[in-house]
Amino acid sequence: MRIADFALERYFARWEFAVEHVACASDVEGWSMAELLELADDETRAMWAGLRLGYTESPGHPLLRREIAALYETLEADDVLVFAGAEEAIFCLFTTQVREGDHVIVTWPGYQSLYEVARAAGAKVSLHALREEDGWSLDVDRLIASCRPETRMVVVNAPHQPTGMLPSVGEWRRLASACAEAGIRLVADEVYRFLEHDGAETLPAGADLDARFISIGVMSKSFAMAGLRIGWLASRDRAVLDACARLKDYTTICSAAPSEVLALIGLRARERVLERSRSIVAANLAVLDEFFERRSDVFGWVRPRGGSTAFPRLVPEGPAGASADRFCARLVESTGVLLLPSSTFGFGDSHVRLGLGRVDLPAALNAIEQGKADIGPS
Repeated sequence: MRIADFALERYFARWEFAVEHVACASDVEGWSMAELLELADDETRAMWAGLRLGYTESPGHPLLRREIAALYETLEADDVLVFAGAEEAIFCLFTTQVREGDHVIVTWPGYQSLYEVARAAGAKVSLHALREEDGWSLDVDRLIASCRPETRMVVVNAPHQPTGMLPSVGEWRRLASACAEAGIRLVADEVYRFLEHDGAETLPAGADLDARFISIGVMSKSFAMAGLRIGWLASRDRAVLDACARLKDYTTICSAAPSEVLALIGLRARERVLERSRSIVAANLAVLDEFFERRSDVFGWVRPRGGSTAFPRLVPEGPAGASADRFCARLVESTGVLLLPSSTFGFGDSHVRLGLGRVDLPAALNAIEQGKADIGPS
């Protein structure tokens, strides 16, 4: 397989662990081991204490799969396949389910794996570009109109990274109905699910809307446990899960035993886990509201409706200039604050990704304003 370099990951490989503030992270501030273990119930505390570091069940621990299935309305444990992160799940899904000449539609800008793995598998990929002038909204009519007779998948990440797009429940159901009627598989990347803002309604899970649809989930984002490297595919189409499981035999085989137990602890305490994530994101959104109002000479933004990222634009005539690449390079060198330029998404050179999930975001914003970032006086 030949596949393009993952531009975002190459960028992070250069900078992520060499800077003071990763102000563009897409995850939420990670739990400490001590804090997470305090959430354990009697059963999971005993599982942790007696854990042996042997191989685990390839589909995932039965209790973990049962707990993941509880996130959905219509699924049971056998409708869940656990992976070493969502990245492996995406790789196995598109490698096994896409054939030469298939057509796949993917929301963009977005996570590069969602379209590059499909391309590498031989698919013709159309990128459904979200438009800032439309408030980054999902244009359901335009997306449906772009479907072809050979369209096999529509892939939508919602809440969306990096824009924070979140369709209404009505829009989401309309897209799902159109896909089902056309025999197109809807793949819902739901790794930011449960991080809706300002009372926005949580969308029905893709896997609940049709037996052929697939949901992608992970412990990294909303659940703030990226270090566990636990992700999953959820679908009532067990033939898809079986094909992915057979490819997984050639990748990780199984997940790490400690990670599975810790993920189970986190999912059983999910209300507390998610409340912590939501509170961090909400506090940072309030700080950003003030920051962008104060620095409208430098940035313009569409306030995100969900998720843990935002995608502000550099004002062309502003003191920071119009090039996100140049601005981010100056910023990281002069202040130790890392932002992600839109070029890493192949999406021009005028936007930057901001992360809403890290507790040091206020300090990073202060460094941007008070440091040597050359954005001019406030």
